[in-house]
This record gives sequence, C-alpha cells and structure tokens, in this order.
Amino acid sequence: MELIDSIIVRHQGNERSVMLFVGDLASLPEHEAVDVLVVSAFTDDYIPTRTSLIGALARAGVSVADLAQDKEVDLRRFSSCWLSRPIEQPGIHFRRLLCFEPSYRGKAPEVVGDVFRSIVPFTTGSPPISQVAMPLLASGDQGESAEVMLEALTDASVHWLSIGLPLDRIKIVIRGSADSQSFRETFARVKRRHADTLSGPQHPNFRFDVFVSYSQKNKAEVDNLVTVLQGRRPALRIFVDRLELRPGAAWQEHIFDSLDQSRKVICALSPDYLSSRVCKEEYNMALFRHREATDGVLLPVYLYTAELPTYMKLLHYEDVRERDRAKFDQSAERLLKQL
Repeated sequence: MELIDSIIVRHQGNERSVMLFVGDLASLPEHEAVDVLVVSAFTDDYIPTRTSLIGALARAGVSVADLAQDKEVDLRRFSSCWLSRPIEQPGIHFRRLLCFEPSYRGKAPEVVGDVFRSIVPFTTGSPPISQVAMPLLASGDQGESAEVMLEALTDASVHWLSIGLPLDRIKIVIRGSADSQSFRETFARVKRRHADTLSGPQHPNFRFDVFVSYSQKNKAEVDNLVTVLQGRRPALRIFVDRLELRPGAAWQEHIFDSLDQSRKVICALSPDYLSSRVCKEEYNMALFRHREATDGVLLPVYLYTAELPTYMKLLHYEDVRERDRAKFDQSAERLLKQL
C-alpha cells in the first residue's frame, strides 16, 4: 500500500483523516488494518469477477457470497447495506465487511451519498468502528468513472468527518498506479476546495429554533403539530420548507446549511420517513450534532409504527402513534419545554 496524499479534518479538537492509497484492498498489510472494508455489489449478486473487489477477495480466500448467507445486520431495506459477522482469517486485516447494494443506482454522487448514509447506523455499534477502507466504489463492473467517483468519495468523506462522523480514518484505495497522477490531482483539488472549512462547522447564532424533518406524505400531521406549537408559542421560529435531494451532489449542502442554523431538530418518524433518502440525510446530520451538544438536538416524534433501525431506537422519542390526539397534545407540551 502506497500513501499518495491525505486530508486532515479537525472537529471538536480531534484530528481525523481522509487518505488516498494505491494498493490491493484484498491484501491489506497488518499496519493498515481497518475495522470495516466497504464493497459494492448488484442486489444479491456476489459473483467473483476478474475485475471486481469481490473477485479479488475471493482469490484471497474471502467469499462475499458465503458472508451474505449469515449476515450480522441486514439493513438493505433501510440503507441499502448489510454488515458481515467478524472475519477471523489469517492474513485478512479487516474485521468486517460492509456490502453496499442499493436496489436503485443513480449517478456517481447519488451512490456516494447512499454509501455514507449506510455507514452511519454502524458507527454507534459495539465495538465502535473507527477506521474504514473502500475502493473507488461502482467504478469496476458497474461502470462509473473512477475520477468522478474519487472526487465524490473524497468530497463526501471530508464533509461527513467535519460534521461529526465518528471515524478516525477513511482510506480510499485505488488499484494499480497507471493513473495515479490524475488521481493525485483530483484528490488535491478537493483538498484545496475544503481548505477554508476543515476546522469543522461553527454554530454561533441560530436563525431558527427548530428544524422539522418529515416526509411529504406526512405533511398534514406535521402541519398540525406546527400549528399547535406556534399556537402556544407564536414567536417560535420553525423551519419547515421541504428540501429535495440534489442528484449532482455527494452530500446535501443546502440541507446541512438550513439544519445547521437550527437549534433543535424535530424528526417525524414513520414508514414514509424511513423510506425517504432526504429524511435519512437530515436525521444523520442532526444525530452528530446531538451527540456533541450538552442539551441534545434531536427531538424524535413517532407518528406511525415503523421498523426503526436500532440506532434510532436508542434516542428517547415522543410516541403519538397512531396519530393519537391526546398523546399529540401532551407531546407538544413536552416539546415546547425543550425548545
């Protein structure tokens, strides 16, 4: 493994790194060991082709197909990924494999955004994940441009680390060295672009008291909640505009800017919420701020019964299922005490 370049991201007094290597992920040396190796696959397709990382892993004695038969956590319905059980094999220097296999594949930046949304649920596990390695995802058999994927992966890595993704290192590894100069230039370009923001986000003054994260399909219920809150506290500054994901971005800066300017975040949990990529983006961004704030940031409201992933169950939520009016009014009172 040859280190080409790295980007240092400072957040809350800690230094985190995005590192670019040339090497073979199937043969990680012990001194570059990681907790999780990320691979991508077509849905339920783990055929070890000659040009894919899955193929290279098979030649090293690690069968992704076999690991898929006994997954530790399967979150494909929620975040397009599954996590393998611990891998105990001589010469293999990654602890687990995270397989990203979305049912829908958009352009490269969309793919990258989904990859990081997939990583977030596992950063609160035990033992915690601190180092992740990944190839230029989707640039092999799936045909995406390697340079486009590198730029999107690097850009998203810097962003997520800067807002609190609890990883010490993200290692991006390219195979072979024929194009290392062009990759070096792409990585350096992203590094320059983030030069002014690598110290992490600041929250000096909030424009809003609360940002409401919700599915458009639950608009009537959320409008009712907002009406109740503002009726009891007219001066409350609430951000409720519906933001959309931008397909051309690996992370959603316009969502982050609005959410970052809000002191608290109400999340209206429901099956529709969990199926929305934009809602999961908002939840994950708020989650990192919540972990670092002394008085918390996230205020989940459970609208309708849904299969909540474990990391969402860990937070206290207001339970108003299934739109129970008495519970709704009581929850509104409790929310106001936290706003």
